[in-house]
Amino acid sequence: MAVVGLLAAASLLAIGPGAPAHAADPMPVTITGQDRVDLALDGADPEEPQVSLHLKTPGDEVEDGEVPVVHQGDYTIRIDASALSGVASARLPDCPAEDGNPLIVVCSGSELYQGEWPNKVGNIRLTTDDDSAAGDFGTIHVTGEGAGLAFTPLDVDVLVGGATYLNHRVHEPDDFTSGDTFDAPIGFRNTGAIAGHGAVLRVHGSRGLSFPDSYGNCSYQVVDDGPLLDRGTEALCTFDGTFEPGSAYEASEPLKVKAADFAMLDVFTYGFSAVSPEQARDLLASGDYTPGTGPDLTLRPATGTSPDDYAQYVDIDLPRHGPSDFALTGDSLKGAAGDTVTAKVGFQNGPTWVSALRSGGEPLHYEVKAPEGASIVKTPSGCFHVDELPESGGAGYACPIDTPILEGASSTYLFTLKIDKVVPDAKGKVYLPSFYSGETDTANNTAWIVLNATAEDGTDGGTGATAGGADGGQSTDSGTGGKGGTADDGGTTTAGSQSGGGLASTGLGGILLISGGALLALGLGTAAVLMRNRRRTAVTQSTRTA
Repeated sequence: MAVVGLLAAASLLAIGPGAPAHAADPMPVTITGQDRVDLALDGADPEEPQVSLHLKTPGDEVEDGEVPVVHQGDYTIRIDASALSGVASARLPDCPAEDGNPLIVVCSGSELYQGEWPNKVGNIRLTTDDDSAAGDFGTIHVTGEGAGLAFTPLDVDVLVGGATYLNHRVHEPDDFTSGDTFDAPIGFRNTGAIAGHGAVLRVHGSRGLSFPDSYGNCSYQVVDDGPLLDRGTEALCTFDGTFEPGSAYEASEPLKVKAADFAMLDVFTYGFSAVSPEQARDLLASGDYTPGTGPDLTLRPATGTSPDDYAQYVDIDLPRHGPSDFALTGDSLKGAAGDTVTAKVGFQNGPTWVSALRSGGEPLHYEVKAPEGASIVKTPSGCFHVDELPESGGAGYACPIDTPILEGASSTYLFTLKIDKVVPDAKGKVYLPSFYSGETDTANNTAWIVLNATAEDGTDGGTGATAGGADGGQSTDSGTGGKGGTADDGGTTTAGSQSGGGLASTGLGGILLISGGALLALGLGTAAVLMRNRRRTAVTQSTRTA
C-alpha cells in the first residue's frame, strides 16, 4: 500500500512549469503526458495508448491565427522504459532504439512550435504480460536535451493490479429537457487486485448545469465569469473506508444535476478515484473551494449490477432536447445595373445557449448565395468561397458564427453586392444547413436577399427585417474572402458571443492545473479531450482561413 499512496500523492502534487525565463536564459520546455498508469490484471487493458507525450513551450498554440515557431535547432527526447522489464510490456514511439534495447528509444527533432499540442513526440501503450503480478511497479523516465533549451523531465509511474475504480454509467432520461433536474445514480466498482483505502469523487457541470444539494463531505467551486467555455460548477467529495477488489459501491442517494432554462448540450461528468481523502483535502486547501453545509453523501455496497455497467470515464450531454432555435433574416434592396449595395443578414439565437463544448468552440456556419444578376464582392470576416454548396448546390459562401453564443444573442452581417444586371425579384438564399439538428423550429433557418422586389412593401419572397443587434461595421477591401469577394475583419458583431480561453485556466476549478496524471487519477479524461479538441480546432480554423 505504500507504493499506491506514493503514486497517488505524486499525481496530485506534481506541478507544471514555472514562469517563462528571461530572453537570455534557455527556453523552458516541459515534457507533458499522463504521469500515472494503472494496469488491471484481468486483461482489460485499453486498446488506445495511455500516454501521449508532448513538449510544452511558453505561450498559447494559436496567436493571431498562426502557430508560431519558437525554436529551430536539434534536440532529442530519450524515453527509458527499462524499469518495466518483468512488470509490463511497453509499446514506445517509433524512434531509434538505444544500443538495441527496445525499452529505450531516442526521438529527435529540429523545430518547436509555441504551446503544447503542436509538439507531439509520440504515444506509449502499456499492457500486462505473463510476468505481471499484482503490486508490480516501474517508472518510465522521459528526458530531453538541446542547445538553448531547458527541459523539465517527465516520470510515468506504472502500477499493476492496484485499486482501480470504474464508474457507473448514467443515461439521460428520454424526456429530459432544459430546466429539468436529473437524478444521477452514481457509483463505482473496484476492478483492481488490491483494496482501495478511501475514495475521492469529482463532479463537474458546464455553464448550464449546477448541483442543488450541498453535502458536508463535499466542497464546491463555481466559475461564473470569464470566458464562457470556462464557466461551470465543480464539486470534490471525500469518502473514508475500505473498498474491496471486485466489489461495487453506490451513492446513498442520486446526485441531483439541475439544468438551467438556457442549458443545451452542456456536459456533466463525474469520476471516483482511488486517492486517499487526506491527499484530496490537501488539494482542496490549495484551491478556492467552499465547504458544503448539509449532511454527508455516503457510499454503500451496490447489488444487481454487471461489470458492463461501468466505464473509466462517464460524461453525458444535458439536455439533448430543449427550446433551441436559430433564426436568420435577410434584406431587400434596390439598385441599377453597375450599382453596389450592402445587404444585412441577421442571426438571432433562441432561449438556449450554443456552447459547442464537444468541438471546443467550433463555429456554426451559415451559407449565402448571390441573387441572380448580382455577385458578392465583399463579405464578413471569415467567409470563404465554395464552388458547390453541399445542400443547395451552386457556388456561394460559407460564413462562421463564433461560438459559444449566449441565449438570446443576435448578430448582423454585412454583404456588399454588385448588380451586374437588373433582374426583378432576384433572390439570394441565406440558410443554416440542415445538419444543425435539435431545433424546435427549422422554418426560420432560411432567409433571402432580394434585389429589386416588385412588391410594394419591398419584402417579396419572405424576407424579413434584419435581426436586432449591432450593425457590425462597414465592409472594407482588407483580406480575401474567396473568389470574387473580400473579407472584412470588422464586419461581424455578435452580442453575447465569446471565444478564447482554454479549459485549462479556471473552468474546471483549477484541477487542470495539476499534472496530466492527476487528470486521469481524478476521472478527468473528458476535460483533457475537450481541451485538446479546442486547441486542434483553433489550428484547423487558422489554416483554413489563412
